[in-house]
Amino acid sequence: MDVNVAWSRRHLIAGSAAALALAGCGRRDKAPPTAAAPAAAPPANAAPPVGSLAWAVAGDWRQGDARRDRWRHPVQTLEFFGLRPGQTVVEMWPGVGWYTEILAPYQKANGGKLYAATFETAPGDTASAQIVDTYKKMFSAKPDLYGQIAYTAFGPKSGPLAPAGSADLVLFMLTLHSWMAAGLAEKAFRDAFAALKPGGVLGVEAHRAEPGRPQDPLAVSGYVQEAYVRKMAEEAGFRFDKKSEINANPADTKDYPFGVETLPPDRRSAPAGAAPDPKFDHRRYDAIGESDRMTLRFVKPG
Repeated sequence: MDVNVAWSRRHLIAGSAAALALAGCGRRDKAPPTAAAPAAAPPANAAPPVGSLAWAVAGDWRQGDARRDRWRHPVQTLEFFGLRPGQTVVEMWPGVGWYTEILAPYQKANGGKLYAATFETAPGDTASAQIVDTYKKMFSAKPDLYGQIAYTAFGPKSGPLAPAGSADLVLFMLTLHSWMAAGLAEKAFRDAFAALKPGGVLGVEAHRAEPGRPQDPLAVSGYVQEAYVRKMAEEAGFRFDKKSEINANPADTKDYPFGVETLPPDRRSAPAGAAPDPKFDHRRYDAIGESDRMTLRFVKPG
């Protein structure tokens, strides 16, 4: 399957401080000194500090994207992957920029570097080229907010995602099934490994298949076995570090007529390439919400 067709089909249609008691000294009849007053707690509705990850997620520039935060948990997910100020981060196949709208302001505010590895376009593929062009125009229009994103590409013939050994963090965010469909999954892991520093992290968020079932190598349903992901990562040289249930959804039964895209946000009502079915009943699938996802952290040894 052509990589750009696969991408277009899938992605066009988220201490308390204790007060110190001052010990009394001297005579008993002397009044003890007054204890220091505890620091006032910030108002419950106080805005998060500028430059913090919470600030980037709360930004009004995200417009309608924030409605998916309840399913994607961006603060917890990025903290789990180890995002910190000043890092070099590679976001692979950012699509329309759901995570870029968080990462770019955060990187700009904290002196970090963001590489966006958009999908590789082929001559004559005007649809794919338009997606990439729209993405670049969106994020270059506000340099004071988004900074200077470095653009690379990922596809069958693409080169490095970033200079070799320069990245602290590479992100696969709901893209792995598309790479499997296009025969690019192994290359994605190899390219990520090459871009990372020793000790760098690969963060994977993917639709999680039921364990123990055979893995469709093309992941037509969109669901992927966790064991299969770990095997591909380890074959590329990564060491599995840990996983999180941040993005789990136990209500996801994973048995839908049009695979994972039957669920929100895609809400597919007909096979790929067919016109939407206006009579399709979305209620059951909307009640489930977004998919059950694995959130895995891998490390480049060294």
